[in-house]
Formats: sequence, C-alpha cells, structure tokens
Amino acid sequence: MELIGSSLSSVVHGEWKWVHCRRHQKVAGHSSTEGCFPIFTMLQLLFKKGAGVSTLSRTRNSRLFINALLPRQQQCRPFFMFGTDNRALSPIKATTNKFDPSDRHLDGLLKHNREWAKAVKKQEPDFFEQINLKQEPKILWIVFNACDINCLSVIQYAVEVLKVQHIIVCGHYNCGGVAAASGNGQYGLIDNWLRNIKDVYRLHAKELETIQDEKARFRRLVECNAIHSAETICHSTIVQNAWKNNQNLTVHAWVYDLADGHARRLRFIAKDSNSLGNIYKVA
Repeated sequence: MELIGSSLSSVVHGEWKWVHCRRHQKVAGHSSTEGCFPIFTMLQLLFKKGAGVSTLSRTRNSRLFINALLPRQQQCRPFFMFGTDNRALSPIKATTNKFDPSDRHLDGLLKHNREWAKAVKKQEPDFFEQINLKQEPKILWIVFNACDINCLSVIQYAVEVLKVQHIIVCGHYNCGGVAAASGNGQYGLIDNWLRNIKDVYRLHAKELETIQDEKARFRRLVECNAIHSAETICHSTIVQNAWKNNQNLTVHAWVYDLADGHARRLRFIAKDSNSLGNIYKVA
C-alpha cells in the first residue's frame, strides 16, 4: 500500500507540530503518487511532550515536514507509519519546534527551510519533482471530529474528486477529549465538540455502566465513539451518493493504542447503504 499526505496537526502543549510523509512509485515508466490522504494525521496523537514513538517503521522516502524548518541537530529521523517493507522498527523521539523569540520576521525558519531543501535534493534529486505530481490517494484517514464542517468538506473532496476507496475513522485510547466528555467540567468552546461524545455515552450507557473497571469503560467509550463517527459519515449524502453511483468506497472504524503503537479494527465496516438503518437512507 502506498501512503501519501501532509497536514498541520494541532498545537500540542503549546508547540506547533508539522508532519509530511510521502512515498512514490513508478508505474509503466511514469511516476505516480497514491495512498493515504490524512486529516490531522495520527502523529498528533503521538507527539506528546517527552513521549517516544516506538513502533513506526522507517523508510528512505519518508519525510517529516518539521525538518524543513529546524536546524539539522533538531531534526527528527525519517519514519513511515505503515511501512510496506520488513525493516525493523526503531524508536524515535518527538522533536520540539524551537525558534528564537527575537526573530520577529522568522528569518531563521526560512533559512532552515532552504538548508533542508538543499539537503533533501542532494540525497534524493527527484524528491520535489515527484511530490509535485498529481496525487491519487486511495485512503482517507480521519482522526478528528468527523462531523465538523471542515472535516466534511475534506471528505467531500476526497470522495468526489480524489475518488478515495477507503475512509478510516480512527479513535485512540487515552483520548483527552473522551476523558473530558466523561465528566461534568466546563472547557469553553470545545464543549460543543464534547457534547457529541456525551451523546455517544448516552446511547451506550447501558453497556458502559456495566463495566466496573473505569479504565476499561473509558477504552470502550473510545471505541463506541469511533464507531459512531464512522456511522455518521455513512449517513452523509456524500457517502450515500457515492454508493448510489456504484463508487467503490468502504468506511472503516479503527482504534489506535498509544501503549503499544498498534492500530486495531473495530466491529464496523460499511460498503454500501445496506449497512444503514432505513431512517438514515436518502433518496
């Protein structure tokens, strides 16, 4: 499977994290890029302050976009989230994007960008030419609120224009948002996002409240929320119209475990409108 994509992850502990991953192949003499089109890549879930990432496979063609802005001594080592080869996994550390506060015009960032581009071109002369080709991703990877209008806009573009074949909604255990939604605290505007998770809890309260172990109950809520988000995507006219037009599109619910670095399938997969309840089907 070929993966490609770039995204700006959220501000984690007050530090901006950028990531860029790509891989390309040559088919019948023509270079092409295809694979994964991520929203808020899973790396934002991994880039916790002081946390190590221990289960990511490295590949020569992978890149961290953060390296484009950092001095060489601060750059992360290349890695690939879902390696297609059998190379050994190697631990890497998240890198903090530090810069000189007195650099008002951010000249330092541009300087590091030029140095990074020069180093990349020296190591891989056709890197930028290949990455500038038309992208044809097959997978849309979602690790954020699938109901948000921004996310839905990306889903529409991915489905209708890029013709992705798979949408993966991936939750993650030990999610701070799910933890916050499980309580009664106030957090400001984010409460509008957390309310959706509270709705998921209400829908699954009978099952969840039979789980005595708090940690296990929390993990199950994460799973229920990922499945609910995948179902919500299936209810959208975007996905239903694609199915109506016989487009090859499958929606999956997965969960990622920070403790061991493994992504796992949940008991949800939808390939057509037959997976929906009648009330959600659109004409």
